[in-house]
Amino acid sequence: MAKPFVKWAGGKAKLAPRIVAEAPASFSRYHEPFLGAGAVFFALEEARPGLQACLSDANQELIAAFRAVRDNLDGLVAALADISGRYLALDDEGRRRFYLDVRARPLLDPVAAAARFIFLNKTGYNGLYRVNASGGFNVPHGRYVNPRVLDREGLLAASKALAHADLQVLDFAAACERAEPGDFVYLDPPYHPLSATASFTAYTSGDFGPADQERLRDAFDDLTRRGVSALLSNSDHPAIHELYAGRAYDIQAVQMSRAINSKGSGRAPISELLISNARAIHDSRFTIHDSQTAP
Repeated sequence: MAKPFVKWAGGKAKLAPRIVAEAPASFSRYHEPFLGAGAVFFALEEARPGLQACLSDANQELIAAFRAVRDNLDGLVAALADISGRYLALDDEGRRRFYLDVRARPLLDPVAAAARFIFLNKTGYNGLYRVNASGGFNVPHGRYVNPRVLDREGLLAASKALAHADLQVLDFAAACERAEPGDFVYLDPPYHPLSATASFTAYTSGDFGPADQERLRDAFDDLTRRGVSALLSNSDHPAIHELYAGRAYDIQAVQMSRAINSKGSGRAPISELLISNARAIHDSRFTIHDSQTAP
């Protein structure tokens, strides 16, 4: 089975089997506008080999890495073998300096950039992807004993799974517009924070704030109007319940553990929402007025 080849905050490896089970029995294309590590895509592709998928994310480096895995696996493996070998041969201080040097390098050719992205992901603190206001990657060194920077078998499996995937850098709204009736869309946005200090939205230089959550709700409504099956994940927060209330959507609370958190106590199971428009699509009374309130 192909699995994510990078760590990603909010990754859906544990929820993926449930999403696969709740996906329509048949659909033409799969769309994932917030690709992240791609756990749901890989699980769906295993269940439906040859899956036609439109995968996208606003993070350009992430999509470039996926393209390198799909299109230039041999070159990527060679680049990762080189950078991994040099890093692992150093002592702790040497590794830290090497990491900071790689982090500071400008992006080069696509394969070198993809290798840099995967290296930083595997050796950076907690596997986080965080950028500053200028778009510069600023995660500190992770100091792992023996990080697996190069996983040849895993990358090969991922490359095969991505063979039929279209990979684009897109805003989620534009990605949703590409979906047609008969397709299936899964949306896994940066979650609405549960507290003022719990935000994990700096995956790009622009945070994903309340206005983006409203745009996402509007995109979900538009998919429903057009008869496109969709599932959406988000935090179990009153603001999210309010956004999707009164629309004949099925809103389920699911318990999920966080794979990435700076404190071990923050990895305990937490309630998240899984929102489906399946019932709303088949409800002929479903309409959304300009006020965004269902009749």
